[in-house]
Amino acid sequence: AAAEIKALIKKSPDKGPTLVRLAWHSSGTYDEVSRDGGSGPGTIRFKEELAHGANAGLAAAIGWLEPIKRNHAKISYADLFTLAGVVAIKQMGGPTIPWKSGRTDGPVTKVTPDGRLPAADKGSDLKTADGLREVFGRMGFGDKDIVALSGAHALGRCHPDASGYSGPWTPTPTLLTTAYFSLLLNTKWTSKK
Repeated sequence: AAAEIKALIKKSPDKGPTLVRLAWHSSGTYDEVSRDGGSGPGTIRFKEELAHGANAGLAAAIGWLEPIKRNHAKISYADLFTLAGVVAIKQMGGPTIPWKSGRTDGPVTKVTPDGRLPAADKGSDLKTADGLREVFGRMGFGDKDIVALSGAHALGRCHPDASGYSGPWTPTPTLLTTAYFSLLLNTKWTSKK
């Protein structure tokens, strides 16, 4: 399956960032206290989870992976989605991430409630920061982890139909670099009216 994912990204490099987003959104619903959600049951494949606001646009990524799933019937969706993220990171210049198979797909009843992923804007900087801490804290992450994980915004672009924002995060949206952080620290930001 990994070779087919690699070929998919090589043919269409813009799919790589979306596959990373799919892997993250599949995993990002994890709750350390209740020990549910996350990539384990592969529930992002269900329309009920794809309908969550933060998952806008991810049905396409699942569609790209369906032919690979058909070719490898023994791989679970849960494994396929995380493997796609690992392969995409590597294809876009990132590190080799250790990965193991073994996740089993769960039923639609395992879909977690909407709201477990970060919101792009909660109305104010303070509310947005608090929302990030709440979401990432639920997974056991602190501020340093939030900053490190936000570096993935070096990849891809915003789509108005998915986030309300438009355009690439960096000049190299298919290459994992530190450009996102450089732009945050070194660009003069102004509100767009």
